[in-house]
Amino acid sequence: MVIEHATILILIASLLGLFMAWGVGANDVANAMGTSVGSKALTIRSAIIIAIIFEVAGVLFASGEVTHTIGGKIVDPHLFEGQPEIFICGMLASLMAAGLWLLMATLKGWPVSTTHSIIGAVIGFGMVAADINAVKWLAVRDIALSWIISPLLAGSISYILFGSVQKLIFHAPAPLQRAKKYIPYYIFFVAFTISSLTLLKGLHHLGLNLGVWQKLGISFFISSCAFLVGTFLLAHILSGWKGSQHKDRALVEKLFAVLMIFTACAMAFAHGSNDVANAIGPLTALVQVAHAGKVLEHYPIPFWIIALGAIGIVLGLSTFGYRVMATLGKNITQLTPSRGFVAELATATTVVLASILGLPVSTTQILVGAILGVGIAGGLGALNLAVIRNIFMSWIITLPIGAGLSILFFYGFKFILI
Repeated sequence: MVIEHATILILIASLLGLFMAWGVGANDVANAMGTSVGSKALTIRSAIIIAIIFEVAGVLFASGEVTHTIGGKIVDPHLFEGQPEIFICGMLASLMAAGLWLLMATLKGWPVSTTHSIIGAVIGFGMVAADINAVKWLAVRDIALSWIISPLLAGSISYILFGSVQKLIFHAPAPLQRAKKYIPYYIFFVAFTISSLTLLKGLHHLGLNLGVWQKLGISFFISSCAFLVGTFLLAHILSGWKGSQHKDRALVEKLFAVLMIFTACAMAFAHGSNDVANAIGPLTALVQVAHAGKVLEHYPIPFWIIALGAIGIVLGLSTFGYRVMATLGKNITQLTPSRGFVAELATATTVVLASILGLPVSTTQILVGAILGVGIAGGLGALNLAVIRNIFMSWIITLPIGAGLSILFFYGFKFILI
């Protein structure tokens, strides 16, 4: 089937895909950088530069070569066989709705899930374009459960990790000596979780046909090397240091600040390799349908679409990324480098566990839960409950707002294009 005005449709879709990628950069990339900025391990300018480099690297070198349609997990694409124009209108509406909601949330400084935004949009168009029973409601139920599971799991891990840092290092009579002894183990933990995260959730297009345990084995080897290098560097840095207990604690915080930079870089790379699919997945599906004239099962992603996603992320991060960074890094609770490090490490650990178990989780919600865990460990009075309330409300309304906007835009595109 020949799609009329396919070139114009692809141009419109590209602009909307760029808009959605902008939203991913403005809202979701703060996951990797918000804690680093809030703990003063990085300035906003440095965080943006680092995030741009590693997000783009993740997009260009580690994003998947082939993707299922984003709707395939929520709405059966076979329902649109014989009516590709309806599918195209639905993808246009989904990109527009998710991008607009991300813009609204970013202006408020709310860290919302870009994945849930696009899924809510697909649910909306699927209900009106096909049938309410066409939506895979069990998958929607799992998403709703993740609102509870993700923050609780990350918060628990963060609480335990923060307690270990306090007990093993900061509350010890000689914190610097304890840091020299125990920080290499935290380095090992960081290297293991980040390498596992990258291997389990990224690098699909390299054709690494490895099982989960093989990937974890490679991560263990990388982490062991990092442990040895960290031990050597710490011994070199701290040799000959003489200071008071107060100065020792300040130096330990600086050591954690350095660790945070590496954690943030790796998290940005992993994020770029995966979450850009929220923008380029629907765009790729639409472009292939416009070319082929029918709905296909799998879609190879052209390089120009990957590049478009990278450009959108850069634009979003550099223009409005600071708003969500401020919420995550400063407004929930005050973060020091050690607290920020714990939050980032707990986030990476939770994502790895979720990947192994196959749980549908949101990186945004995981990081918020991790920050809450650190804040609770420091006492409930350290938490800004009003900000936390607004964040939780934004999570709950993401799916219905995405769906509602998508329905409106679907009928609009359908009226104009069909």
